[in-house]
Amino acid sequence: MEDPYIWMENLNDERVLKLVEEENRRFREFVGELSEELFPEVWEYYSMPTLHSVRLTEKGVIAMYKEKDRQVIRWLGGDVIVDSKALEKELNDEVLLQGFTADKRGKLLAYSFSIGGADEGITRIIDLETGEILEEFRPSVWNITFLEDGYYFSRFYRHGETPDGVKAPAVRLFWKDRDGEKVVFGEGLGSGYFLGLGKSTDGKWAILTVTFGWNSAEIYAGPIDEPEKWEKVYSADVPVEPIDVIDGTLYLLTREGRGLGKLIAVKDGKVEEIIPEGDFPLEWAGIVNGKILAGRLVHASHRLEVYSLDGEKLDEVRFDLPGSVYPLDADGKKALLRYESFTVPYRLYEFEGELKLVEGQEVEGNFKVEEDFAVSKDGTRVHYFLVKGERDEKRAWVFGYGGFNISLTPRFFPQAIPFIKRGGTFAMANLRGGSEYGEEWHRAGMRENKQNVFDDFIAVLGKLKAEGYKVAAWGRSNGGLLVSATLTQRPDVMDAALIGYPVIDMMRFHKLYIGSVWIPEYGNPDDPKDREFLLKYSPYHNVDPRKKYPPTLIYTGLHDDRVHPAHALKFFMKLREIGAPVYLRVETKSGHMGASPETRARELTDLLAFVLKTLS
Repeated sequence: MEDPYIWMENLNDERVLKLVEEENRRFREFVGELSEELFPEVWEYYSMPTLHSVRLTEKGVIAMYKEKDRQVIRWLGGDVIVDSKALEKELNDEVLLQGFTADKRGKLLAYSFSIGGADEGITRIIDLETGEILEEFRPSVWNITFLEDGYYFSRFYRHGETPDGVKAPAVRLFWKDRDGEKVVFGEGLGSGYFLGLGKSTDGKWAILTVTFGWNSAEIYAGPIDEPEKWEKVYSADVPVEPIDVIDGTLYLLTREGRGLGKLIAVKDGKVEEIIPEGDFPLEWAGIVNGKILAGRLVHASHRLEVYSLDGEKLDEVRFDLPGSVYPLDADGKKALLRYESFTVPYRLYEFEGELKLVEGQEVEGNFKVEEDFAVSKDGTRVHYFLVKGERDEKRAWVFGYGGFNISLTPRFFPQAIPFIKRGGTFAMANLRGGSEYGEEWHRAGMRENKQNVFDDFIAVLGKLKAEGYKVAAWGRSNGGLLVSATLTQRPDVMDAALIGYPVIDMMRFHKLYIGSVWIPEYGNPDDPKDREFLLKYSPYHNVDPRKKYPPTLIYTGLHDDRVHPAHALKFFMKLREIGAPVYLRVETKSGHMGASPETRARELTDLLAFVLKTLS
């Protein structure tokens, strides 16, 4: 099979750079002044503060936020401790904060940041009273767990070999105190293993999780200050997450069974089921004041459930708007939770037996979130959200993903707000391939079952069309594959397509950048059996000159080092070749996830401008 555009995989080819320049100009002409007019409005919503993470200490709560064009770590309602802008001045480069932790006493803070968008960064430990840097690690380290006289940390070796002579990539857990550092766990572990260290809320127990890939887990536990006594207490061929140790009993959330999540207790080798599997996924749990606080995903939004330690259900909390809720930190007495929804960048809640709002950000205006179901080709019911404002002008902007066990739960899209305020409806579809209904739902949308995902999306788009909506379909990354496959199969169910940072050439995805790691999800193009079902839907190989395609925007970034930009470029050429109304937008200074806040906001504004223009 001849690939006429294989030369576009070389991003230094002058023809590629010339095309990018010409097409960026042509796209600018198409959206005209509209983007410039819309930018201040999108920037206003993009700039609303969002909460990233928090830590409870004896001296108060420390929180990390994104604010406008910077990130900060600060005392809740108080002074700034770390400011990304100050770090940029110091290092003369773009800085992205990656995360932080603090000791229980509120004396020490460890934070990590990357420079210029690189994955490998720097970790610093500072004295919270003086601001003095006590320690700096390059590259960054993880899992920092403070004790009175030192701390644990894990080091991920990307190059060379570990102290015990195992070739990278590999990970090791260290202890560090006045006498220096030494490896305390992981000797002999090869590539593909990951370590996660946690501490019980009473501070006495270490709980260590060893995972292989994304599938199996082994749990070790023992006295926090005696790593030589840590012993394996549980293992499974599915994901397992430790919750806490209470009075010598270890509580775990395991995906054994149908993959919907259940809570078990392990003591002296005996395993007891506390919360059995339900009809909907149990996503997380924690123990607060002798009660179990858990998050359950019901039709793609979270509700809270409260149980006694022996599994009796005591209470259930639902929110005013369907949302996503995750625990940020807990100390045994109280838990802090983060909530997010379509019109709510964040709310911080405290739970000590009942739920209390601490602070939050909300978009003002009259919005309503509706939920509905479409019926897919094989009869499967497919859930979707609809976000509407005061008027409905029958224009829908529909977001989808459907893959890699990732669930689409309500979240804040800054560029959707101006669309809704102009009479638009923003929709989000929960397709097979995600984890909205557990592992079976994921498996029903991977490998040879991938067509189910496209059928699910077609059902949602088709239902909206039948209700009189003009429809724009949007997805990025694996969602870009979703929209391009739907476009080549059923262009009639959409009036516009937006395809971002996409995977599109299913015969060569495994040869470009890190594409080979997606073989378990998609299949292997070098295997004749897999090749057959991949070729059937591969968007790059299914462009049909007899079909009438709607206006299509393909967008990518030249520095995306996860999904090769050639997918987008080659598909653009195939559509242009048959005279389809296709546009290309290439960010010349952006990666798959990174870019400065203004660069990201301008990209989102261009998407909004394209939708308004094509659906009006």
